[in-house]
Amino acid sequence: MDKLNRRTMLKVLGAAPAAAGFTWTEAEASQAATASQSARRATAKPAAFKPAFFTAHELATVRVLVDIIIPKDERSGSATDAGVPEFMDFMMNDQPARQTAMRGGLAWIDLECEKRFDKRFLDCATAERTAVLDDIAWPQRARPAFAHGVAFFNSFRDLTAAGFWSSKMGVTDLEYTGNTMMPEFPGCPPEALKKLGL
Repeated sequence: MDKLNRRTMLKVLGAAPAAAGFTWTEAEASQAATASQSARRATAKPAAFKPAFFTAHELATVRVLVDIIIPKDERSGSATDAGVPEFMDFMMNDQPARQTAMRGGLAWIDLECEKRFDKRFLDCATAERTAVLDDIAWPQRARPAFAHGVAFFNSFRDLTAAGFWSSKMGVTDLEYTGNTMMPEFPGCPPEALKKLGL
């Protein structure tokens, strides 16, 4: 055992009277232990997300795609900030019938980028990604050769929106207040009645 030096001995002797006068009841000790555990949980980093469906490459592609669809702006965070990739991973396991279309669509985007630019979607520049997505984002303007990409992107965009707008961030962005009680119903606003000619 190390020798006690003068400074350490003074600390021990100084703390003894305080410790002797400091006693807790069993309820206080239990409450302190619970508060300590809560504080540790609050400061602990959340475990890194491990997808159950997506491969690492697919998840990285999903993260880029959802943030192109719903980017971060001055009002709220991006789709990734709202947890949309995690939501999609959950949905793929919850609805196995969607798995083939999702995996096939992500592969289609990579193949299209390889055909055009000789690299996968993640390795493409922003302008190159935009060129591919512009060809599949508007079904009415898309060429028939892009039918599979269009079907995938429509479904992917819908899933992105569902994940974002059902998240806490999305609900806050909508300024949705929920079902709040109104003491009285004022009826239709006068401006709306005037516009309707009523």
